[in-house]
Amino acid sequence: MQGLKRKLVYVSLYELFAVALTSAGLTLLAGSSPGHAGIAAVASSAIALVWNLVYTHLFEAWEARQATRGRNLRRRVAHAVGFEGGLVVMLVPLFAWWLDISLWQALLLDVGLIVFFLVYTFVFNLAFDRLFGLPASAA
Repeated sequence: MQGLKRKLVYVSLYELFAVALTSAGLTLLAGSSPGHAGIAAVASSAIALVWNLVYTHLFEAWEARQATRGRNLRRRVAHAVGFEGGLVVMLVPLFAWWLDISLWQALLLDVGLIVFFLVYTFVFNLAFDRLFGLPASAA
């Protein structure tokens, strides 16, 4: 499977499993009902998707104005930290309000989600590539 079909299947499965796992985690860690946690998971997924589009656009616009071209380790780290930092700023207040927990608890919850998604993304990509084969760009 290649091209747009591969990307649509990838994004759909990634988000489906992410929302299910995040809902379960929020239910357990925040003590919320599954429905309440599920809404928080869907909202955080939507926010992350929109933020990814906005942040990547802004980062690439900034990057285009730089004298040094390419993406060295420092620039990649800056991109990742900026993206995750923006998510923290948006999601911590949302989690605190929606899940009725303190800002500190919401911050700890969000840090846990960041660690979870690092592992989840790695494992999901490995499983997806084994199940559907490598994309043409990597084959």
